[in-house]
Amino acid sequence: MSNLHFQYCQKIVVYSKDGQSVLLCKRKGEADYDGVFSFIGGKMETTDGAIIEGLKREKNEEVGEDFKIKIFPAFSTNEFFVKKDGNAMVLPHYYAIHESGDITLNEEYSEYQRVPLADITSFEPKIYTIPRSLNSLALLQEILHKTEFVII
Repeated sequence: MSNLHFQYCQKIVVYSKDGQSVLLCKRKGEADYDGVFSFIGGKMETTDGAIIEGLKREKNEEVGEDFKIKIFPAFSTNEFFVKKDGNAMVLPHYYAIHESGDITLNEEYSEYQRVPLADITSFEPKIYTIPRSLNSLALLQEILHKTEFVII
């Protein structure tokens, strides 16, 4: 029997209000992706009472409480990832829109960029699943703009 662990690691895809760019943050000191840009988010904790609480906690920890987003918690597009240590992760990606406030990065990141969607394929260094996740979320944009969001 394997001693591998399985993790649920939520990602928040934060679009600009006009939907033309997406927030990416550069990982710092991370075993698998040090120096690579990714979406914000992280592992669900046992103390998170619900998925939305985990998303809010991760958003607050990584980019600050003043950075407000509208998030659609009823849908995610999922990626599967196996870390260098062999542990497996499901990475649900949630659609969000920046509402207000400035970013205050924590120690997990060295910088952030708002990358135009038109440039996402050529933008580097980034986690390889980013274009695929954005393509999946793009299919829902029309529906999502007519749906209720939660501000966190």
